[in-house]
Amino acid sequence: MAGKVFFSVSMSLDGFVAPESSEDLMGQQWMELQQWIFPLRFFRENLKLGEGGEEGRDNDIARETFERTGASVMGKRMFDAGEKMWPEEAPFHTPVFVVTHEKRAPWERPGGTTFHFVDDGIETALDQAREAAGDRDVRIAGGGATILEYVNAGLVDEFSIALSPVLFGSGIRLFEGVDAARVALEPVRAEPSPRVTHLTYTVRER
Repeated sequence: MAGKVFFSVSMSLDGFVAPESSEDLMGQQWMELQQWIFPLRFFRENLKLGEGGEEGRDNDIARETFERTGASVMGKRMFDAGEKMWPEEAPFHTPVFVVTHEKRAPWERPGGTTFHFVDDGIETALDQAREAAGDRDVRIAGGGATILEYVNAGLVDEFSIALSPVLFGSGIRLFEGVDAARVALEPVRAEPSPRVTHLTYTVRER
């Protein structure tokens, strides 16, 4: 049986998931937004940063999110930013399907990550990701605009937000333009940790 389609992101208290400009990725605000994940043992393991790191519920959630993911889908903007920042062994270790308007041959990286470029829409990208994932889940990795497309198309089953105690003021707002007349949410759980609050919802058609 096919797995779920989900997304999992860090979000500021005022609703933003990224700065407006990709040049500001890795800037102070973005680092504050993601600060909960950097000390984790799983983060250090996955990026080959050496031994050590924190255990605990944050670490468990990060590991569970990775382990449930059989394939990922992302937009071209996220790929372009990540191509510059990811290490040679990209941190996905599964097939990744990039929604784009450009034709490009698959790009294989060490460690099991292969980027496939899909130029005929979000549904085709998702179909290919489902097939690659098998009985595991498909993660819509981002960015915000791509996540919103999948939400508005009714293609997301659930999502998790790590709500971070930081304010952006401007940037890419996660639910800017959501079709609220169509999308309804049901709470699954809320788990506070010392750094963030983890919120999980299922998505259904209103």
